[in-house]
Amino acid sequence: MIFSLSDFHFPDATPRLYPQTAGRPWVLEIGFGDGRFWPHHAAMFAEPPNYLGVELSGVSLLKAQRRLKSAGLNNAILTKLPADVLLREVVPRGGLDTIVVNFPDPWPKAGHLEHRLLRAPFFQLAASRLKPGGAVLLTTDHDEYFDFACQAARDSGVMHVELTGPPPAALETKYALKWRDLGLSAQHARFTPTAHPDVPHGDVRPYPEDPEQVPHAILTLPAEFTPATPGQPFQKRTARGGDWTVILLDLYASLRRDGWVALAHVVEGELTQEVLVGITAREDGSHLVRLARFGGPIITPGVKAAVGAVTEWLEESGGRVTHRGY
Repeated sequence: MIFSLSDFHFPDATPRLYPQTAGRPWVLEIGFGDGRFWPHHAAMFAEPPNYLGVELSGVSLLKAQRRLKSAGLNNAILTKLPADVLLREVVPRGGLDTIVVNFPDPWPKAGHLEHRLLRAPFFQLAASRLKPGGAVLLTTDHDEYFDFACQAARDSGVMHVELTGPPPAALETKYALKWRDLGLSAQHARFTPTAHPDVPHGDVRPYPEDPEQVPHAILTLPAEFTPATPGQPFQKRTARGGDWTVILLDLYASLRRDGWVALAHVVEGELTQEVLVGITAREDGSHLVRLARFGGPIITPGVKAAVGAVTEWLEESGGRVTHRGY
């Protein structure tokens, strides 16, 4: 089953995600590629653990879905998201039994180390989301990254590092087979928490059912207001806060009602969302600025700021705000 970000709760729980198998262990695989690891690993259990897989490649997502379906693994959820966003916002504290990382991108170029997944902050986050006795399992063919990850785990102050042989299933993945054909071998480490730090969830929630809870504003626009000069492109606008950047990319005439729709690009750390903000005329002559449901956005500080950025633009154009709800 493939989930989008808006399909999750923040945080979520196994009884909702896996109602038929809620009591089984819960395994997260980060970067599952084409999905070869999990069928091999799940076959080791009389009852396959609940599986959550995260991957950035849409093509890999579809390949893995077909592979897991063919293997009859019905308690598996796949999603296309940044791993740290999923781990921080979706997984509850102490929710996971195992986190699997097979052959992660080593980002070998100078200056790219900050892009590596396995750094000290990741291990602190992982320790907060693992149950007592849980572990992070790393298998990689990249010796320098392996040493880097082991040192990062030690530097985190919350992980014990144990060097062992890789599990057989890790050696059946696409990259493992590739390197084995070249005569190369893989290294494996097991990282077990020595402490479970309190890493909080962010201010994230799904699109609310209550209209009053949707980020919005009400304002009165001048009679002569026009959103853009006919025939001229919309002038992009950028707003920045402590942890977010909002870029208003374009403006379109609404197809359904009198008004317009603004397209905003919202970046918050590893999370990027494209959201629509509607500007709709009301019967009393005012206009409602509100986040649209289209695309299944999740409500974050940056998304609220996108509604605020549209509102501020309208204020600069002569609008008078009578209510803010963001």
